[in-house]
Amino acid sequence: MHTLTKERFRYGKGITLIDDSGKEYLDGVSGTFNLSLGYNHPHVVTKVQEQVANLAHMSSSFTEPYVEEVLDHLIQYTPNGIDAGWMRDITGSTANECAVKLAQKYTGELDIISLYLSHHGQTQFATGISGNAFRRRKFPNSAAPNALHVPAPYCYRCPFNSSPDKCGYQCVEAISDAIEYASSGSVACMIIEPILGNGGNIIPPAEYFKRLRQLCNEHGMILIADEVQTGIGRTGYMFASELFDIQPDIITLAKGLGGIGVPVAAVLMQSRLNVLEKHEHSFTSGSNLISVTAAKATLEVVSEPGFLEAVRSKGSLLGTLLTEMADKHDCIIGEARGVGLMWGLEIVDEDDAPDAVKSNAIIDRAFAEQQLILRGSRYGYGNVVKVRPSLTATEDEIVEIAKRLDTVLTTLH
Repeated sequence: MHTLTKERFRYGKGITLIDDSGKEYLDGVSGTFNLSLGYNHPHVVTKVQEQVANLAHMSSSFTEPYVEEVLDHLIQYTPNGIDAGWMRDITGSTANECAVKLAQKYTGELDIISLYLSHHGQTQFATGISGNAFRRRKFPNSAAPNALHVPAPYCYRCPFNSSPDKCGYQCVEAISDAIEYASSGSVACMIIEPILGNGGNIIPPAEYFKRLRQLCNEHGMILIADEVQTGIGRTGYMFASELFDIQPDIITLAKGLGGIGVPVAAVLMQSRLNVLEKHEHSFTSGSNLISVTAAKATLEVVSEPGFLEAVRSKGSLLGTLLTEMADKHDCIIGEARGVGLMWGLEIVDEDDAPDAVKSNAIIDRAFAEQQLILRGSRYGYGNVVKVRPSLTATEDEIVEIAKRLDTVLTTLH
């Protein structure tokens, strides 16, 4: 796993962090993918400062008018008849717990299906439904007994040793098999990230989500799109569910919804699924006015005319640069994959096997030698280097990120 920095950062400006000595570091990954608008977007900063000065917190019993403004804005963009919402969370982990509760209570069923390599949060339950066993080690309560994990649609390393042109979508068939042979016979929902972020920036193949929707319909399962990482413009669309035509019943949001890193989360659902009582899912800081204000201001920026189009354009530039980089350094990079401003580089050894050691070395050297901040997959256990600058990054900054990364890769030959 890559080493931690001991630098003390004092300021953030745009997509740049500045330490005590004045040295500037270019952030190529939006903090923890939660700085959708960079470190100090003036509109969000101003609105949050005004709100803190006026009223930072009051009981959620009194914040509903403010929450409704945010939900009304979000629902303008939601697919598949999603027309209701819940904002009593400040983190994606508990937002995903809320979504599962909605599905279980509505259907009366029990089991939750998720993917290998998936990441749905850090609480014990969210860890239990996520697809990495190393995160459950030593914590017995984090193994959810009614969680089913199925193979991810990881085409580069297909678990069925197939290829997209002839696979027959065995990854979807495996879900059907799990329901029939491995479930309790009572399946409430499937939760899935449109792009498996922590798992390695894995993008399912075309038709995957269409077949998944059909499968959910056949079994009466609720389909939950975990858009904690992909939502609020990251893919060039307000929701990746729109881009991939996922047709979910529920969407969860966090990270980028806060714009400048303010913790906030939301659960959006079809109104038929809005079945929870307040006492069944509510947190002290949920619906706090700082979070709600940051979300409202962020949405005002992201929904400005031309903003998402610009993200798609910058995403195309980033994709071109990283694809060219993969061709140039094909002994190091097996594949560059992504959409919008959410990209990853599959780092491999000479036999095309995953090389997590090399991936972490790239991240460490980028930081130490190029003042470039990157992140890896699976908490450093994975072999994918992620490149996800803030949506406000300029084209020049995107080019500079690629230039610094290319310099690091060149030194590894």
